[in-house]
Amino acid sequence: MPHPISALGAGHTIISLLTCAAGFYSYARHRKIDSAMPSGKIYMTAMVVSVFTSFGLSSTGGFNVGHALGILALLAIVGALLTARLSVLGRTRPYLSQFAFTFSFFLLLVPGINETLTRLPVAHPLADGPESPIVRGALAAWLGIFVLGSVLQFWWIRSQHKRAQLD
Repeated sequence: MPHPISALGAGHTIISLLTCAAGFYSYARHRKIDSAMPSGKIYMTAMVVSVFTSFGLSSTGGFNVGHALGILALLAIVGALLTARLSVLGRTRPYLSQFAFTFSFFLLLVPGINETLTRLPVAHPLADGPESPIVRGALAAWLGIFVLGSVLQFWWIRSQHKRAQLD
């Protein structure tokens, strides 16, 4: 096994998978991460635990890009929660709040994609590091999905507001 996983690493992975599942469920069910819904609460709680458990993990022996992305994801969640409550932002509040939640979800999977491709399959991983073409290609595809998903989410939020105005 080229990259043995520690107990902390296994726990972190399970919590991160829970975070992903809650995020995907939220998008499939509600078309957004809603902090008032159980799936949104699970997402936020699991994200916090996932980021904090990542600090005990490092292939470089110290603070790394994955840790920085985790902190940025937490800041995005805090921003999403605060933005939704700032009346000064007017009609842009739901757009900015959901963009921040979506950005946190995007950031969650950036190190996840790299780690998955450099560790699996166990006997012969698909990639040998973050500079590998397959990792770069997967991250580029993920960025495209994030951009397209954000545009579709904005369109959906706008259509919900128009529908509410007609009622």
